[in-house]
Amino acid sequence: MTAAQDIQDTQETQENHVTGATIWLTGLPSAGKTTIAYELAATLRDAGRRVEVLDGDEIREFLSAGLGFSREDRHTNVQRIGFVAELLASNGVQVLVPVIAPYEDSREAVRKRHKAEGTPYVEVHVATPVDVCSVRDVKGLYAKQAAGEISGLTGVDDPYDEPRNPDLRIESQNQTVQESAAQLYALLTERGLA
Repeated sequence: MTAAQDIQDTQETQENHVTGATIWLTGLPSAGKTTIAYELAATLRDAGRRVEVLDGDEIREFLSAGLGFSREDRHTNVQRIGFVAELLASNGVQVLVPVIAPYEDSREAVRKRHKAEGTPYVEVHVATPVDVCSVRDVKGLYAKQAAGEISGLTGVDDPYDEPRNPDLRIESQNQTVQESAAQLYALLTERGLA
């Protein structure tokens, strides 16, 4: 291969490079973050996109094993997830991150990392009210907290900093999962990320 052909191939590869992005879905436990993420992942895959879902529970088991739920450990967990998300997104993957990430400063640090690397980042607040989340109680956390079996439940007896300026706010209690995912897909399309 000649040097000119090599340069042309490189230019074509760059032109065909698909922009990846991190789509961070934050919200209370049982807000619907993961359900919306998997619904959107299917839509993006159908559109031919490379997609990964960094599920908070799986990350806790494999990447952040040994971390507790102190403020410092939660911050460390979010930074680890943010690092992996940015790495994948910078390589053309649509990374969906349904993770509580309760502290604004932790989420802001992840946003800054993406900005510094020139990687698109979209923050989505799945703004389901705590009373709706406690009825859904997918993992039984609210019941355990009410029974005094656990403490430190985000949004109940541990803080949750609601995003002040999310890119999108989804009120999942007022629409179907499909409608929520479609709302997010429309935003990604508008930004050239779908």
